[in-house]
Amino acid sequence: MIRSLFAVAVLADVGMPPIPPAGGGMTACMVPADPIQLDFPLWRMAYQLASGDLLRIVALGSSSTAGAGASSAASTYPSRLLVELARLFPSRPMLVLNRGVNGELAIDMLARFDESVAAEHPNLVLWQLGTNAVLRSDQRSLSDALIRDGVRRTRSIGTDIVLIDPQYAPKLIGKPQLEDMVALIASAARKESVDLFPRFALMRHWHEVDGMPFEGFVSADGLHMNDWSYACMAKALAAAIAGATMRDRSRPTTR
Repeated sequence: MIRSLFAVAVLADVGMPPIPPAGGGMTACMVPADPIQLDFPLWRMAYQLASGDLLRIVALGSSSTAGAGASSAASTYPSRLLVELARLFPSRPMLVLNRGVNGELAIDMLARFDESVAAEHPNLVLWQLGTNAVLRSDQRSLSDALIRDGVRRTRSIGTDIVLIDPQYAPKLIGKPQLEDMVALIASAARKESVDLFPRFALMRHWHEVDGMPFEGFVSADGLHMNDWSYACMAKALAAAIAGATMRDRSRPTTR
């Protein structure tokens, strides 16, 4: 049985706690514009929003999707994303399914694709990948072909997809494979003409540009995000999704 799975439904006006203060005196969630713009319209999500029917989003990934480092299920990025999207799209019924499983590689996620993703009939899939391949120093476990196969399988069920690359955290940035992995995921996204949410660049911006110490946005294990960074990531991701959705609300075409 797959563990660490949960679902949350919202009808737009459900409230949740505000983004918690970060450590090191940082209290505001700073969302730079450049790192979070998605390149391609989310046609299917736009159509679903325009229809007024239930919008279904599946967050597929490993521990940073499941919520390792968060204080509660409500503080994970999928839960916070739900609230941010509900604020941006009032009165639209939404459902976010957290399909993160601790320790998984991309190949493990695709092995459960039918059960965890396709069976839910989503309008949007958020696929977080790459971190565990870097941690295990096994870049062979995530190839261009595997990423593109996952994208194509997702498209085959009639849904939009956004890829999410690894986090910028102390236990990862010392790994020589990290930059290559970030580049590999970006390259696959370009080849398949799908969106990439650059979590790596966003978190590096917090540290290198905003001057935020790692303890402000990374949990004590030096790897996973914390309540503040999950919430701020969700805010940035919701804004990027909204921007890609509002470009066109016509019926999606076959890619």
